[in-house]
Amino acid sequence: MSSAAFRKAQKSRQKPHRERSQPASRRHLGLLEKKKDYKLRAEDFHKKRDKLKRLHQLAADKNPDEFYFKMVNSKIKDGVHRTDNNTLLTDDQRKLMKSQDLNYVNLKISAESKKVERLKGRLHSVGVNDVNPMNKHTIFLDTQNEVRNFNAASHFNTPDELMTRTSNRPTMEMLASTSFNPSTSSKKLDKLTAKQYKELVSRQNRCVQLNILSQKLETKKNLIDKNKKRKVKKETKSEPAVYKWDTKRKK
Repeated sequence: MSSAAFRKAQKSRQKPHRERSQPASRRHLGLLEKKKDYKLRAEDFHKKRDKLKRLHQLAADKNPDEFYFKMVNSKIKDGVHRTDNNTLLTDDQRKLMKSQDLNYVNLKISAESKKVERLKGRLHSVGVNDVNPMNKHTIFLDTQNEVRNFNAASHFNTPDELMTRTSNRPTMEMLASTSFNPSTSSKKLDKLTAKQYKELVSRQNRCVQLNILSQKLETKKNLIDKNKKRKVKKETKSEPAVYKWDTKRKK
């Protein structure tokens, strides 16, 4: 047996090393720091120390007469470095930029509104109140005998399983002339109607959000004006900020 294999076999029979825990008398001081904890703390300390040393060196090597024009257009606000890109634009140019954004949003509002109206005209609330319909269909009969023997399915000439539907109720002749399965067609129709109503709700919500965005852009466009103003109400997610301009006499 070689010496390396002998050492490996000897180590396999050794008792595993276990670091002791915090003694009972020092338990109020918290967990006892192990070597792996010390290594993490030491690495973090050295990393921060080296970074500070690098920054001190950069500050010492900096030329005090250094200047470039971006220093004029940039500043630190709330701990974040910000660059003012609108300093080279006049008020009229900035108003034109805001109005272009506003025109695009208004164009989208017009397009979405047309799609919503088209969907509303196609659906007409079909299938919404099939279980408990709001409207009633009154049938007038001449005698009490006719009332007792009245059969709605035979009167409307349609199968019994389709009587609960308020729309798309085919007659017996239509069913005989085409390969129409009432249960399958009803499921497909309900699925298609639910999909269209989902699209209608999403487009209506989009119209609301676009209107809010349009109002906020209009407010930002008006804020470019240099006249004196004060904020009356803060901006929220659902409505723009409200400002009040001081009255100014026009010549």
